[in-house]
Amino acid sequence: MGQTTRTADSTFGWVRDITPYQWQVFLVAWLGWSLDSTDFGLFSLVLRPALVELLGGNPSVTDIGRVGGYLSMTGLLGWAFGGFFFGIIADYIGRIRTLALSIIMVGLFTGLQGIAHDTTWFGIYRFFTGVGTGAEIVVGIPLVAEAFAENHRAKVLGFMMTGGAVGNLIGGQIYAFVGPYGWRYVMLAGVLPAIALLVLRRGMEEPERFQAVQARRQTLQASANRTEEEHRYLGFVPWQLFNRENGYSTFIGLLFCMGTLLAIWTSQIWLPTIQGQMLAKSGITGAAAAPFVGQGTTLWGIGGIIGYATFGFIADAFGRRPAIMFYNIGTIVSGLVLYQGLDTWDYYPYVLPVFGYFVFGVFSGHAVYLPELFPTHVRATAVSFCNGTGRVITSFGPLVAGLMVGFFGGQFSRAAAVMTCMAVLSILAMILGRETRDEQLPH
Repeated sequence: MGQTTRTADSTFGWVRDITPYQWQVFLVAWLGWSLDSTDFGLFSLVLRPALVELLGGNPSVTDIGRVGGYLSMTGLLGWAFGGFFFGIIADYIGRIRTLALSIIMVGLFTGLQGIAHDTTWFGIYRFFTGVGTGAEIVVGIPLVAEAFAENHRAKVLGFMMTGGAVGNLIGGQIYAFVGPYGWRYVMLAGVLPAIALLVLRRGMEEPERFQAVQARRQTLQASANRTEEEHRYLGFVPWQLFNRENGYSTFIGLLFCMGTLLAIWTSQIWLPTIQGQMLAKSGITGAAAAPFVGQGTTLWGIGGIIGYATFGFIADAFGRRPAIMFYNIGTIVSGLVLYQGLDTWDYYPYVLPVFGYFVFGVFSGHAVYLPELFPTHVRATAVSFCNGTGRVITSFGPLVAGLMVGFFGGQFSRAAAVMTCMAVLSILAMILGRETRDEQLPH
């Protein structure tokens, strides 16, 4: 018994080092990422029934794939724009105020999607929801990294990213319970997490590292005599991502993000539809399929939770680059098994959590690896640029996959298999990038 207690203490004793302020930062960032994923999970879950109603009549699979692809691309473009724009703002006015603005946008436009009466307005609301959701994660990552700059950074960031999978779990449960009443009620229910998040963040202060950046900027702006390095420090933050100090890191971060985002977004958007096609082969269709799809999405999210949470421990033990490569290889292998190796629903509940472990879990690498590549005064902009630009490029992924459906005879799974293999770009980034495990978080 004594040995067991000592082992538990050595494994979880680091949790006792976390201060109340760090707990608050962690919870706000975790809930923000959960809200992002809940929103996108709900969108993918209601996409087909929403399009059947909004397009009218009896739209074909090809029509649903085409319009759904455009709507998905619109949301991802909004996410990219919002992430990049709010990332710059966060490096100037602070992480906390920027986060509050993004939460308001998510809550408002998620609800508006539930009252849209045609695909045009649905797309407009989808874009602005994306703007808000794109801001939350790119602000939350540097916020947590800076709050935990001196201790347990990788582990905490890994646990923070479990919010992405928890969001899918929440979305799956909302759909399982509310889905039978109609897709509009599902989207309206998605407003509730935003309200809870706004309440929690009240009274929270900026991390000390960002306060130091603000103080230095004010001092330098008041100084008449500045060195060349100080002039660069005060330069427009986005341009600093391409200078001699940060340019190569920006390239590596962008390539890393492109690979992981291309691999996941087609699944994130079309997996419920793919599950529906599998269930139809067993004679389960319409409202009867909703609980199965909701539970399948839940299993996918549970696998993701474990993947997110274990990433930090793997990255601390073996390094950031080996951990990211391990997750990307697992994404490709399990994704191909899911989409190409299975012809019926029977084994989906077993493979979905494995696929979720890898395809979600690698995004803990975004939270752990990207902040370690850049100094504090450009960190939020750098994270937002790598994520945002990656999302602009990869926003075409679900559209391309949707257009592929006609070529593949209506089989969404084949299109998803092709896009999942894009994780190879992330593997290439790790071959070219530097290891940061033993480095301090840059000031």
